[in-house]
Amino acid sequence: MPKALVLNATYEPLCVVSARRAVVLVLGEKAEMVRHDDRVLRSQYLTVPQPSVIRLRDFVKVPRRRRISPSRRAVFLRDEHTCQYCGSKAENIDHVIPRSKGGLHIWENVVASCRRCNGNKENRTPQEAGLRLRAKPKAPLPQTLIAALVGSMHPHWSEFLAV
Repeated sequence: MPKALVLNATYEPLCVVSARRAVVLVLGEKAEMVRHDDRVLRSQYLTVPQPSVIRLRDFVKVPRRRRISPSRRAVFLRDEHTCQYCGSKAENIDHVIPRSKGGLHIWENVVASCRRCNGNKENRTPQEAGLRLRAKPKAPLPQTLIAALVGSMHPHWSEFLAV
């Protein structure tokens, strides 16, 4: 089913909804269409372009978001599918401080790694294994999480979800 990116009045990405729901928001004058596809949605009396990006007319205050635990897809997206130890193509996720040594499954302790580095590191810290992180892991921006949770991104979304 086609989807549409919903932006706040300030062009901040909020969520992704079905294209049908996006049309309802536009027709109800709660949102305006920013980008649309070549396809159309039809009813008995109306033909509307299928929206790919809509913007809410009124600002919506977003409550402080709860912290989302890292998923494999989101970690790979954050780390650009690159091993954070050697820079090659990542195939695994690795806990910097192993879980067996008290490491938590949080953004600051999970990185993408290649099979070779993950195997060499085994159940040790990077220092113990003689490895060095290329960048300090941190929680991604909300835009990155939206992109990761949705999966495939529409080409029109890239300017709003700078990941």
